[in-house]
Amino acid sequence: MHSVLRSLVLLICVLVATTALAQDGIIRGHLYDKETGEPILYGSILIEELGEGTVTDENGFYSISNLDAGTYTLVASYLGYGDQMVQVVSKGKGIVYQSINLDSEGVELGVVNISATKEQARTEVQISKLKVTAKQIKALPSTGGEPDILQYLQVLPGVVTTGDQGGQIFIRGGSPVQNLILLDGMTVYNPFHSIGFFSIFETDLIRSADVLTGGFNAEYGGRISAVVDIKTREGNKNNFGGHVSASPFMLKGLAEGPLFKGKKEGSGGSFVVSAKKSIIDQSSKLLYAYATDDDSGLPFDFTDLYAKTSFYTANGSKFNFFGFNYQDAFFNPAIANIDWTNLGAGANFTLLPQSSSLIVNGKFGYTSYDTRIKEGDSQPRESGIDEYFLGLDFNFFANTYEFDYGVELKSVRTDFDFTNQFGINLSQFQSSSELSAYLKFRKSWNRLVIEPSVRFQYYAAVSEPSIEPRLGLKLNLTDNVRIKAAGGLYSQNLLATNNERDVISLFNGFLSGPQSEITTFDGQRAGSRLQFSNHVVGGVEFDLTDKLTLNVEGYFKDFTQLIVVNRNKISREEANFVTEVGDAYGVDFSAKYNHPKWYLWGTYSYGFANRFDGEQEYPTLFDRRHNMNVLASYNFDEKGDFSASLRYNFGSGFPFTLTQGFYESVVFDDGVDTDILTSNDENINIIYDEQRNGGRLPNYHRIDASVTKKWKITSWATLETNFSVTNIANRNNIFYFDRLRYERVDQLPIIPSLGAKLIF
Repeated sequence: MHSVLRSLVLLICVLVATTALAQDGIIRGHLYDKETGEPILYGSILIEELGEGTVTDENGFYSISNLDAGTYTLVASYLGYGDQMVQVVSKGKGIVYQSINLDSEGVELGVVNISATKEQARTEVQISKLKVTAKQIKALPSTGGEPDILQYLQVLPGVVTTGDQGGQIFIRGGSPVQNLILLDGMTVYNPFHSIGFFSIFETDLIRSADVLTGGFNAEYGGRISAVVDIKTREGNKNNFGGHVSASPFMLKGLAEGPLFKGKKEGSGGSFVVSAKKSIIDQSSKLLYAYATDDDSGLPFDFTDLYAKTSFYTANGSKFNFFGFNYQDAFFNPAIANIDWTNLGAGANFTLLPQSSSLIVNGKFGYTSYDTRIKEGDSQPRESGIDEYFLGLDFNFFANTYEFDYGVELKSVRTDFDFTNQFGINLSQFQSSSELSAYLKFRKSWNRLVIEPSVRFQYYAAVSEPSIEPRLGLKLNLTDNVRIKAAGGLYSQNLLATNNERDVISLFNGFLSGPQSEITTFDGQRAGSRLQFSNHVVGGVEFDLTDKLTLNVEGYFKDFTQLIVVNRNKISREEANFVTEVGDAYGVDFSAKYNHPKWYLWGTYSYGFANRFDGEQEYPTLFDRRHNMNVLASYNFDEKGDFSASLRYNFGSGFPFTLTQGFYESVVFDDGVDTDILTSNDENINIIYDEQRNGGRLPNYHRIDASVTKKWKITSWATLETNFSVTNIANRNNIFYFDRLRYERVDQLPIIPSLGAKLIF
């Protein structure tokens, strides 16, 4: 605790010191789309007189410092927009804010601005970091007529999914609970619906998504494997609009527009509201004969609601207030009845003080997740988690370096109730808090980029601090070849309660780590009640041509302590928790080709994910040795109104524990007088093989395709139609195997779908 307090004092000193840096001449501002007011990500800002410039960030923000007094011409550009020239006068001291609006010259055909992306790759480490935008998501075949970020995450190198149902993701050997999922800075504990095509996130609201598969810097903490950081856009500042769409899978709509216009240019407010509702449980009865034998439809049902209001000032500061309510239900008598609710409300803001070169970002709010499962005649399992959070970040930008620091406070409450197969109950109601602070510095030279950082994490529930140094490096060998590396220490207190016996687990419960002392699997007292991992990542980037890039990364994650629920507890005296260790390692390859008409992307991952529980080393349920994805998208016309896309996915089989035999569970109703030779009971139990996860399921194959066409109806309305086919080869991929009935249940078969969206 004392180390955390010392770090907070250090942050205050740094804040005072860096505020004084505002004495140099600085020009900063935002780059916007003139029609919508939406920030333009990774646009180029060039000072014509100096021949130097920068690239806007994910908020459209740019900052150029160390300027002498004089008049400068800023040239802003981005693919699909006309260049804009603006003259700005700098006094050599202080800050000048200048926003720039770009007019669209037509529909953007390229996925990203290639030159801006190359500059960003040269000046940032970006190892194990993949940026995703709404346009990239829409380049995928739209499963069920609806593009979704979950479908895109499954294409990323190092990401493994269990298939069409139960859409959890496993990132470079880490389980879902070890992934930090953020929505505008707020933790989302279960972002994926039970049907594995869709997440809770609305594609048309996503501004950017950063997927950090390992070796991430100290800005993020509380998880030991990976981060998915999703940021939503604000509503249209200038015009009212939206869309409504329908497909066999869901109905959805979005509305947005300005709330008011401020007296000063750039000030005002906006709103955006989105909603979607699944209808596959009803439409499958009419459209898909294979839905179920009893004509009850596919057992999926979800409803998503999201709303956001935003307020802007003339100097670039902004305030966002948002809330959401996501609900999911899975009702299948053959497997389980499951439902969950994820709701929350919060706010975030960005302040650009005129007298300081600092940027201040803040967030606060509340999020809640509750879930319940009922399997057959067994007792239900229930889990709930509530989180209150408050955080502040401070950023200082200069031409060749960046300095960030921040603090965050969380209050987390978990409520869990579970009865295992032996009738032993595990219940936990616990409140805890987490205090964290971080420092991050990035400096780029002509060839070298370094990014050291450190995070201080204090877990009040177990009264343990964690100091976590991290480092990222990049060396530009040539203009087209870059090598990079990263590593660090990571900690976590949160546990998951998934059933490790099944490959597909739709119940995602959570609880805090144990407050009492724990022993390791070798009988020794554990030195900590936290979970830990160490990451080492290295890679090479090749720009083979202006349009073709190749990326190769190798990784190693050492899980030095994992804590799991003791599901095999047979007496009340046994420990509720047991420890494990493990590792994950492999190599990821990806090649991307960008062309105004073509977008090609291929990935291949070769990886291992192992655990050791004190008795045996075994592969995890998500240990997929080979995983390959090929994506192709093509625009038939110059405006991009008519396009087609194709995706192929191959995955080698997941491990599972083999069945060795069965036995009947006898209920001794008559005590010692019970005749075990003649008594008959319906409870049949399974004898599992001694080697955990010693078998392998069949390989997984799937091909998806879609065609999208836009039709101009009026000057203010456009109709977008989408025809898609999921699992076009009608491949029988295994989903679930009923060991008692010896029946196989497959993933979803071929699913043709026609969707329509009215954009206004």
